[in-house]
Amino acid sequence: MTPSARLRPAVRGLVIDSSNDVLMVKLVFPEGVWWVMPGGGIEENEDAHAALQRELAEEVGLTQFEVHGVLWTRDHHFPMSSTDGVQWDGQSETVFVVRTPRFTPAPHMSQDQLHAENLHDHKWWSIDELHRFTGTDNFAPPDLAHRLQSFVDSTTWKPLHIVQHGAHIVSEHPH
Repeated sequence: MTPSARLRPAVRGLVIDSSNDVLMVKLVFPEGVWWVMPGGGIEENEDAHAALQRELAEEVGLTQFEVHGVLWTRDHHFPMSSTDGVQWDGQSETVFVVRTPRFTPAPHMSQDQLHAENLHDHKWWSIDELHRFTGTDNFAPPDLAHRLQSFVDSTTWKPLHIVQHGAHIVSEHPH
């Protein structure tokens, strides 16, 4: 019998403005660059909403916002170490929709603290820019542009549960 995977519990925020542009953060690792929604691990004795509040303040400086439900959950299987050295088999994320007026990110963490967490940049992306991107950077999940387009085009969004192994989506179903 195979032991179950140890997935780090985490939150992310789809920070989206009135033009449907999304705020992404750039993570830089030796094996590549990933643009992801801001967020991170849920700390011990912290609930998902408190973690989202903390992570958005730390990474982009957003402190006043309303959560508009869950966009999706994603179990992403990949070897990882948290900043405190704990080894994980991946991350189990809940992605919340955060509608907000556009703002200039002003993280509460210092640049050195952000770099220690591999975070090197912020950028507002239009969905069209995500669709047209031809560079070598990665996006998480890999089909992010299509998923965001489906979300903004939908009148009634039903959250999904996505399972990803490495760079490949292996399953998805309604949450």
